[in-house]
Amino acid sequence: MYKPNIPVISLLIMSFAVVLIPSQSIYPSRYDGFVYKKRAASTDTVLIEAFYDPVCPDSRDSWAPLKQAVDHYGPTVVSLIVHTFPLPYHDNAFITSRVLHIVNDLNSSSTYPLLEAFFKYQKQFYNAQTNNISRAAALDKVIGFASRTLGNSIQSAIRSGFSDTKTSTKTRVSFKYGCMRGVYGTPFFFVNGFLVPVSDDDMIDYNGWRKIIDPLTTKQGKNEYPLTIF
Repeated sequence: MYKPNIPVISLLIMSFAVVLIPSQSIYPSRYDGFVYKKRAASTDTVLIEAFYDPVCPDSRDSWAPLKQAVDHYGPTVVSLIVHTFPLPYHDNAFITSRVLHIVNDLNSSSTYPLLEAFFKYQKQFYNAQTNNISRAAALDKVIGFASRTLGNSIQSAIRSGFSDTKTSTKTRVSFKYGCMRGVYGTPFFFVNGFLVPVSDDDMIDYNGWRKIIDPLTTKQGKNEYPLTIF
């Protein structure tokens, strides 16, 4: 997770405040995020929420152990929601996040395969790799990548999605939601609504997730503590 210096943090906070104020009366049609494997995200499970930037190396590196842990416990024990949080210092973060929202509307089964493809090949979307091309060319690159990953037959639908203001709104809602939760970088994790401390030097591996989740499943089985999001 990139840690900006104090002046940059102050600037980002002021920017977030400007973004959030005019949107306070606008509510999304449903809870933000992509539900993993279409599993019902419920307070009857241990609920993990992850905030990811598709072109963030730390997001990429944190995904495999989180996925392994979630799959280990299964849908009746752990559920997962991923929120996009496009970082402003990653040039292609917003359009790669937006295409995930477009694809999720077209076929939610394709959302996570596309996210994993971005993680695997994200270097081609780094700032340095796209500095010398136009924004339109970068958009074509993202659309082409998503189409090759999921099937060229949906290329026109993906392109049309970028002309639909609703997909832009959904991507902005995800970002604003992260700001409201205090997210300022990626990855950020919450377990049952509570922040999980993460640092660049201490990324959570599979065993780390097991240490977090195992005690919660024991409490859940004994009904000692009801699990709630907030």
